[in-house]
Amino acid sequence: MTQDELKQAVAEAAVNYILPLLEDDTIVGVGTGSTANLFIDELAKHKSKFDGTVASSDASAQRLKDHGIPVYDLNGVDQIRVYVDGADESNHHLHLIKGGGAALTREKIVVACSDEFVCIADESKLVKVLGDFPLPVEVIPMARSHVARQLVKLGGDPVYREGVVTDNGNHILDVYNLEILDPIKLETQINAIVGVVTNGLFAARPADVLLLGTQEGVKTIKP
Repeated sequence: MTQDELKQAVAEAAVNYILPLLEDDTIVGVGTGSTANLFIDELAKHKSKFDGTVASSDASAQRLKDHGIPVYDLNGVDQIRVYVDGADESNHHLHLIKGGGAALTREKIVVACSDEFVCIADESKLVKVLGDFPLPVEVIPMARSHVARQLVKLGGDPVYREGVVTDNGNHILDVYNLEILDPIKLETQINAIVGVVTNGLFAARPADVLLLGTQEGVKTIKP
């Protein structure tokens, strides 16, 4: 199977996983990226079985609306039953690196408001140690250079993602050459830097389940 076929398989598996959870008043959290887009397309086939969604980006919100799926502002929602999103990397503890699509802050907020976080990815994303994928850090624009200097002190090589402005109006620094042996500690350290909005480590609140597309089929992995 190609990588695109693996992504399609996990998107379908994610819909099958959440179908038993759906009721007339259920709100589904929806992530951002290529795998999440496939999930949205599959979810649309069952749009009559739940109330609506909260999206982690403007792009996902538009895709959902194009399918005729209601999209709610998070401030007007009491509960998100389940959140489904992809990842750029996952370890076996289901600590993740996310943010390749620059939606990490809203993704992390929606995760924090969700009862369950279902991560969907192809087998290339599962690693023993996080850090081969550069760690995205969302920063307030005026603090970009200051934050970059602090990230160097933590052992990383930050690179400004030129031409990218997040949905929140901020900038992204991609931090290379990190071997992330303690993801929870590093997530906390980076978030403590003045000028950082958040970083792409989802370790303090990891995924609850990983649906992993492999050549042998979709595997369900729990920490």
